[in-house]
Amino acid sequence: MMTPDSIESAVVINSGEVQLMGILHKPSTPLKTAVLIVVGGPQYRVGSHRQFVQLSRALAKANIASLRFDYTGMGDSEGDKKSFDEINEDIKAACDHMCAQLGIESIVIWGLCDAASAAMIYAPQDSRIKGLFLLNPWLRSDAAMGKTMLKYYYVQRLLSKEFWLKLIRGKVNVASSLGDAKGFVSDSVSSQDNQQQSYQAQMQKGLQTFTGKVCLVLSGVDLTAKEFEQQTLNNKPWKKLNGSDTTVHRISKADHTFSSKEFKQQVENYTVEFVEKNEFSCV
Repeated sequence: MMTPDSIESAVVINSGEVQLMGILHKPSTPLKTAVLIVVGGPQYRVGSHRQFVQLSRALAKANIASLRFDYTGMGDSEGDKKSFDEINEDIKAACDHMCAQLGIESIVIWGLCDAASAAMIYAPQDSRIKGLFLLNPWLRSDAAMGKTMLKYYYVQRLLSKEFWLKLIRGKVNVASSLGDAKGFVSDSVSSQDNQQQSYQAQMQKGLQTFTGKVCLVLSGVDLTAKEFEQQTLNNKPWKKLNGSDTTVHRISKADHTFSSKEFKQQVENYTVEFVEKNEFSCV
């Protein structure tokens, strides 16, 4: 497909024994850095509410090439679905394809939710990855969920006039609510020793090893974002996110997938700004 700003081409990417389907967006005069959009969750290359299509076209208008693709088992790609922490081979194959087609060696990986998590795991393994654009990364654990629910749900509920009116009218199951809260307290102080080889540990190690730039975008109306922030920001083991190589943006009223036109445009602007500001070198 041809747009005023770019050519959009369907591509086949060979990853091991399977073929992956993608769409390459190539502007007429692309910058030397391209963006690889990794799909997260149960999505495919179009994205929720066509987010990835619109993002790629916005990037093309700024002369930034991009590739959005379905990893193994998703969308139109072959094979059985893989977990997000098992797609390193697919990400590498997509990077290889994009570099061969565009003649570039500098890539920013763009990922939402568990695609952001996958990007953190993969990035330090590939010297071509110069930047990570991470939105609401998935970092679920019982401890983080416990802290998040206590801080953002139960405390706010206790401060709610509606809650107290329901309590007075006998419409709140006090025993059940206390049981849930007790469980979250227990989770929030649970040991993390069993996560040393988990995807959480892989994400932390990958990010700390990564030497490039990072842009983190967090939604204000999203427990996944709050869980990630609870565990990482101002937390010493995640010092990469608190250093000079990382920019953090918060969109206070945005939901998990930035579903409104306003929020999507903010994300598009942040992405273009991140690439243009750094214009990553392959050196």
